[in-house]
Amino acid sequence: MALNCGIVGLPNVGKSTIFQALTSAPAEAANYPFCTIEPNVGVVSVSDTRLDKITEHVKPQKTIPTIVEFVDIAGLVKGASKGEGLGNQFLGHIRQVNAIIQVVRCFDDPDVVHVNGRIDPIEDIETINLELALADLESVKKKQETLPRAIKSQDKKVSGRAKELVPVLEKVGAALEEGRAARSVDLSEDDIEVIKELNLITLKKTLYLCNVDEDSVTDGNEYVEKVREYASKQGAEVAIICGKLESEIASLETLEEKKEFLEAAGIEESGLDQLTHKAYSMLDLRTYFTAGEKEVRAWTFHAGSKAPQAAAVIHTDFEKGFIKAEVYHCDDLFELGTEAKVKEAGKFRIEGKEYEVKDGDIVHFRFNV
Repeated sequence: MALNCGIVGLPNVGKSTIFQALTSAPAEAANYPFCTIEPNVGVVSVSDTRLDKITEHVKPQKTIPTIVEFVDIAGLVKGASKGEGLGNQFLGHIRQVNAIIQVVRCFDDPDVVHVNGRIDPIEDIETINLELALADLESVKKKQETLPRAIKSQDKKVSGRAKELVPVLEKVGAALEEGRAARSVDLSEDDIEVIKELNLITLKKTLYLCNVDEDSVTDGNEYVEKVREYASKQGAEVAIICGKLESEIASLETLEEKKEFLEAAGIEESGLDQLTHKAYSMLDLRTYFTAGEKEVRAWTFHAGSKAPQAAAVIHTDFEKGFIKAEVYHCDDLFELGTEAKVKEAGKFRIEGKEYEVKDGDIVHFRFNV
């Protein structure tokens, strides 16, 4: 499974510049609204030092990292849910992503116009969040209109599901009417499963990405503090990035040059690495590895997955015909040096269907279809 994040925000907050820097993919960036109409998509390898170390020990023919997909979605404006600024088209793109990264302008620059004529990160956030809530409210209302007929259906499955939807949609709809996100509603796992088909935007996890000037990249500024305070009330993540610096980093050719640049700027990790790690944490994602002479590869899975479910990430046949999993942890490989020594030390295990795969496990699945 690939991590898929949509980058959203008001026009001229730096979305396309950041996207271009993070992915080194071309994205039109200009000093006027709606310069991005169709979403730009960039697929980026996820940096993981464990993968590099496993490669050093195993020495495979090739190494394949896991990936994250960033989708740069055009700037939303007030009224987007009603179609302002091509809003409906943009909102449709947002529904397709796993998580939302909302870029918030946290810098002053008279040369870069703000769509509202002033810098106010909280007002910007609330403008976007309200439009997303209104768009979801429209989806909820449309679904509610279909329920009376569905409840009367002779198909008990259809009727039963419609009855389950009624109270859940009432709760979610009430929150959306107030401009609140669907994720702010106290929903059980069953409730979330019932409304899954609606693919509500405001049910997705959100990370607020503060785009700052160069002087604020390590400690932030007063704008960032306001965003942090706002996000803490929502239980949302916050990250800081300087689009200008990231653009300079992206222009460097070698990894060594990029590391030197980061050190000189006093930055511990690049914006891409910071974003990826926070997104993984936010979505409760983990990584396991497969390792052999042909390839060493990283795979993304949901925390808490049992061995068959984790195996399905490679191919659904692995889950259907699961027999067993041969497992050891990458830390054991780093400590002992080789898989043979891992076995000698009794760290190599045979696990069954109930084994919960751990972050950093090196796994070989046995299956038969």
